[in-house]
Amino acid sequence: MNVVRGRYKIFLGMAAGVGKTYRMLQEGQAEAEAGRDVVIGYLEPHGRAETLAQSEGLEFVPRRRVQYRDAVLEEMDLPAILERAPELCLIDELAHTNVPGVEHPKRYEDIVDVLNRGTDVFSTVNVQHLESLNDQVAELTGIRVRETVPDAVIAAADDVVLIDITPESLVERLRAGKVYPAERVPAALSNFF
Repeated sequence: MNVVRGRYKIFLGMAAGVGKTYRMLQEGQAEAEAGRDVVIGYLEPHGRAETLAQSEGLEFVPRRRVQYRDAVLEEMDLPAILERAPELCLIDELAHTNVPGVEHPKRYEDIVDVLNRGTDVFSTVNVQHLESLNDQVAELTGIRVRETVPDAVIAAADDVVLIDITPESLVERLRAGKVYPAERVPAALSNFF
C-alpha cells in the first residue's frame, strides 16, 4: 500500500505574540467541525488563556516524560502520534530542539515522519527562527536565536500563512499580558521587541 504524504501548512509569525498558534487552533477547530479527525500533537500556549481556549474540544496526544540529566522534561510523543494516525495533527513550535535521546534532534524532523505517514500537519514558527535570517536578526535585535529551521523546511510546505499585526498592537498585547507574564514584559519591551 502506498501512503501519500500528508499536506503541510505552516503559520509563520512575524514575532512572538502575533497569533500564529491561535490561528492554527482556529483552523484546526474548523477542520474538526467539518468532520476531520484532528488531534493536537503538541501545544505550547505560553500561559495565554485565549490561546488555550481555542483548543477546547480537540483531542490532545499526551506529552511524554523524558529523563535528561537530573530533570524530567516533557516532549511531544512522536510514537504515540504515529500510532494514533489522525487525519490532521496540530504541532506547535516547529523550531524546537528536542531532548537528546528521542527520535530526532529537532521537531521539524518529527513532523517529516508524521507527514510521511500520510497525516496532514499544521505547525507554527516565527520568522526569527529561519536559518537564513539568523545574522540579520542578531544584528537588528542584539539577540542570536539558537533554535533555527532550515529554509528548505518552509519551502517544502504546501501552504505558508503569514501572521502579523502592527507594532503598536503587538506592544499593546505585550503590555496587557497577552504575550508574556507581567514580570517578563519590561525585559521583552527593552530587548527583543
